[in-house]
Parts: sequence; C-alpha cells; structure tokens
Amino acid sequence: MRILLIEDDAFVAEIVTSGMKEANHEVTHTADGHDGFEQAMANRFDVMIFDRLLPGGLDGAELVRKLRNKRVSTPVLFLSGFGGLGDWITGLEAGGDDYIVKPFMLSELLSRVEALHQRPRATG
Repeated sequence: MRILLIEDDAFVAEIVTSGMKEANHEVTHTADGHDGFEQAMANRFDVMIFDRLLPGGLDGAELVRKLRNKRVSTPVLFLSGFGGLGDWITGLEAGGDDYIVKPFMLSELLSRVEALHQRPRATG
C-alpha cells in the first residue's frame, strides 16, 4: 500500500514510517501542508495520514478540503494532538475519513489504515 504521511513532528513521523514499512507499506513523508498537497496531486496514494496542525499556512483540515475540491477521493486519516469533539468534527466535516488522537497505539493506526484501504471508494 502507498501511504502519504504529512506530519511535522519528526519523532511521530519516524514511528509511523517505521511501523508502516515494517508492515510492508511504502511511505512518502513530508512535514509541510503545501508540499503534501503537491505530493497528493502528483502521485497516487492508497491512504493519506495528515496531522491537523501543520507549518506553512495550510493545516490538515484546509488541506483535505482543498484535495476534496480537486476531486481527490483517497481516504484521509487525521493523526492529531487535537482531541476535542469539535476537533474531530472539524476534521471529518472537512473530508477526513477517520481520526486518531495522539498519543496513539501503532497497532490501532495500522488497523485503521488497513480498514480505510479496504473500503470501496466513491467515484466522481
């Protein structure tokens, strides 16, 4: 599975990247929302994992809205330190498909990524 990870915390990015690679997934990582948008538009990914708070002026919720407006339907899982109900709602209403709050268990993240990948995708 090809995964785009947009995460500015180097420690979290290393944990996620290592865990995904151990599970035989290919990970492209970037720490910036604008670069993540370019990666998502230029490449095909099976699942994307976004932090909500990103540097560079484009946060995760804005990023997924922008991608959905461009008809990118790749499943998005938010991995965020923002854990309030309003934060979840913002992420999901923006177009996210799932939401996990940090700190997290890698096994749960892997399971949710697999579940998102297995869901049938809407077309158009």
